[in-house]
Amino acid sequence: MGDLEGRVALVTGGARGLGAAAAKALAAEGAKVVVTDVSDGSAVAAEIGGAYIKHDVTSEDDWIAAIAFAKQTFGGLDILVNNAGIFWMKPIALETLEAFRRMQQVNVEGVFLGLKHAIPAIAERGDKWDGGGSIINLSSVAGIIGSPMTLAYNASKGAVRLMTKAAALECARAGQKVRVNSVHPGIINTSMMTEAAEAIAGASGVNDTMERFASFHPMGHMGRDIDIANAVAFLASSKAAFMTGSEMVVDGGMTAM
Repeated sequence: MGDLEGRVALVTGGARGLGAAAAKALAAEGAKVVVTDVSDGSAVAAEIGGAYIKHDVTSEDDWIAAIAFAKQTFGGLDILVNNAGIFWMKPIALETLEAFRRMQQVNVEGVFLGLKHAIPAIAERGDKWDGGGSIINLSSVAGIIGSPMTLAYNASKGAVRLMTKAAALECARAGQKVRVNSVHPGIINTSMMTEAAEAIAGASGVNDTMERFASFHPMGHMGRDIDIANAVAFLASSKAAFMTGSEMVVDGGMTAM
């Protein structure tokens, strides 16, 4: 029996990349998983015996519908993984206000809406589990340290880091049995990073971006999606019962420098 047997999880941005890996890891530990995404996540859901619903994290109506779907399909909600996000690299002088706002809308407002609507739902079943229910917000090393050409992304992930702490304290002080923690990946070898490298190559002619990404980590390579998925599964479980408002950094030593 897995650590998450009997629990219900909702993973945003679950159609690919870190979201799909997290959904699979949670299901492997026994959770029933609702995969949500603006892209079709039905294949991931079918693979893990879960369910898929189309979900734009910037839409409050979609959040209400997604959580209602989890309750109707699997009987409740115990775990939320706020994973959906967008990323690009661009010099400040070339960034537009419209694009900057879009980054915050998806990466910050999406997390806010998830916290707002999931906390009451998860708290309803918090007494069932040692340590209560769990919310895991995907931040980044970019929420801890800065880097050139990622100002909009730094802003969004720094916000997620502190929103996590604020929500954790509010839940704890209110006696709601909902733990809220953040995960801070280094650069992970996903399709999102490949697309970013291709965009850089197209704009600048630099073709060794993935190798440069790897060199940023003292361990000498980028992370794997399973590295982050394992952290998510741990934080979702009662093994992390005394952790809330914490930052789990999974970065190959990147922020140790």
